[in-house]
Amino acid sequence: MTERQEEILNFILTHQREQGGIPPSTRDIQRHFKLSSQTTVVRALRSLAARGSLEQQANGAWGLRAKEVQAHLFELPIYGTISAGLPSWQDEQPKERFGFDPAVFGIKRPDRAWGLEVRGDSMIDAHILDGDIAVLERKEARAGEIVAALVDDTATTLKRLLKVGGRFVLHPENKRYRDIVPERHLEIQGVLLGVISRARR
Repeated sequence: MTERQEEILNFILTHQREQGGIPPSTRDIQRHFKLSSQTTVVRALRSLAARGSLEQQANGAWGLRAKEVQAHLFELPIYGTISAGLPSWQDEQPKERFGFDPAVFGIKRPDRAWGLEVRGDSMIDAHILDGDIAVLERKEARAGEIVAALVDDTATTLKRLLKVGGRFVLHPENKRYRDIVPERHLEIQGVLLGVISRARR
């Protein structure tokens, strides 16, 4: 499956979820991806149908069957815990997998998403509590975003990334904690997309 075909399939899946199972028209797909011709769309749809990913419905639209739409969940790998307090070392092996719908978080590439169970209270003012699952994506971070960061090659923590005086610092969302200023190195491992609530609120 090409990257464009995967993008079209994800668009159709999301559209059907949001529109009660009704798939988008070829014109909807063409407009969404800003394609110059519907021929390109039809060619991609036929290729997806040949793979068994889609079927042509009675009205001529191409989509997934309702039960397939409901079953199209992604297994989010949970890589242990992450500190929302002082930084802590992180294991790189997934501890569990959590079934979730990528469309809820606007995730176009679920294979780039992963999760960590939050430990601590340094992000409570951002409504991230101890026991929640932080859903993260591997992508370039911007100042102001909440990130999972490896500090000085030894410790990982969940904080808001800020730029102060020309350098990046990690800012907690709890006044009881101070900013973390890396001494040697800061590696952004993921950008927060959302939170799956498992903590008692």
